[in-house]
Amino acid sequence: MAKKDEPTLPEIPGLTALLDANPMAKAWMAMMSESTRFVTERLRHDMELQQALLACKTPADLVQLQSEFYAKAMAQYMDETAKMFHMMSEATKVTTEGMSVNTKRGYDDVPV
Repeated sequence: MAKKDEPTLPEIPGLTALLDANPMAKAWMAMMSESTRFVTERLRHDMELQQALLACKTPADLVQLQSEFYAKAMAQYMDETAKMFHMMSEATKVTTEGMSVNTKRGYDDVPV
């Protein structure tokens, strides 16, 4: 079972074998899954806000609800940005692994 912070990948036949064989694809797929999870969660919060706004009885309730929603949304966006930055750094590291180019000259290629 995946940890709470670890994105879950969709169940697609053959996907697990492909991702196990290609760590780069696995890293980028995890980023896409996390992004989709976050957007879905934010939409759920937006829908809950709409229901709560319709239940407000006074303008003060409305202002209180909007300020709480804004503060919570900003915290969630900042957390998600940090998480995606970390995931992108790891994906880039996996992607560029083994791609370094040796530019040093060897002694055997120097003309005499």
